[in-house]
Amino acid sequence: MFKTLNNRVLVKPDRQEEKVVSDIIIVRAGEERPVSGVVISGNDTVKEGDRILFSKFGYDEVEIDNEKLFVVSEFNILGIF
Repeated sequence: MFKTLNNRVLVKPDRQEEKVVSDIIIVRAGEERPVSGVVISGNDTVKEGDRILFSKFGYDEVEIDNEKLFVVSEFNILGIF
């Protein structure tokens, strides 16, 4: 189990929509980074299960159990849905 320290939270980013044409998945280069997701490991302010909006440049990518997750500082969280 991964536990964040200080003012950081672990976030599972929302999937970006992919365009499917004739059973071929097209992923465009240079697409916007995800900016929302669900908190997997929270802190005193942001709880596990909260859906948040965060700065698209304010996170670190980590891979845990073959899953891409983000570590986001509370300072870079713009709001909770």
